[in-house]
Amino acid sequence: MRMKVGGTSKRTAAEVAQQAVDADVHVVGASSLAAGHRTLVPELVQALADLGRPDILVIAGGVIPPQDYEFLKESGVASIFGPGTRIPVAALDVLDLITVSLREREAAN
Repeated sequence: MRMKVGGTSKRTAAEVAQQAVDADVHVVGASSLAAGHRTLVPELVQALADLGRPDILVIAGGVIPPQDYEFLKESGVASIFGPGTRIPVAALDVLDLITVSLREREAAN
């Protein structure tokens, strides 16, 4: 399975993770419209950890059944935004997640 990244060609979870590490991002967003969330998103979380960057947050959105939310949270997803999520609310949630992550990183150093 492959993921589409920002309008570019489809990439594997490992390729997306490497791109995130190379760009030194805080968050990677994965959108699921075809039920790939149960495999691709956990693969992305694991790929980031394998690259030594478990601090890069993974958020998920799209058509994800609510019964899969707990599975994704247990897989390491920081937050899930389903259909109908208001953009300003999601943006503030993501900023809060980044703030907490940065504070945790500073405390660890």
